[in-house]
Amino acid sequence: MLCADLKEVLAIEQRAYEFSWTEDILRDCIRVGYQCWVLETPHGFIQGYGIMSVAAEEAHILNLCIRPELQGRGLSQHLLRHLLEVAQQMETQTVFLEVRPSNLRALRLYTGAGFCEVGLRRSYYPAAKGREDGLVLAKELSA
Repeated sequence: MLCADLKEVLAIEQRAYEFSWTEDILRDCIRVGYQCWVLETPHGFIQGYGIMSVAAEEAHILNLCIRPELQGRGLSQHLLRHLLEVAQQMETQTVFLEVRPSNLRALRLYTGAGFCEVGLRRSYYPAAKGREDGLVLAKELSA
């Protein structure tokens, strides 16, 4: 992901999430050196993106999003596999993420990829009526 991609990435983010990240947050992820990737066609059409921080042998998937109209086609699996490969190349031991309990599609994606629930963050996400908990998932990477 490059700064030039931010306009399109932000448009996808805003369509996919009721409580979306801002352009400043996305820009800061690039600025601080997080692993920021876009999934695009050979013609440069951005289908989705993933953002992951890596430090101290741990990775944290902060955002993984596919255009709403392209969801359900296996693109999120492809992008998740790529992020896990990057984490492994960076000698990461464990990958973490948070997910809304109500996001059943994402839960299936992550548990299908070998993530397990390891914790709960109470009132982690903004919601239409207050806040929603965040499930903390983790996956151990093999050496």
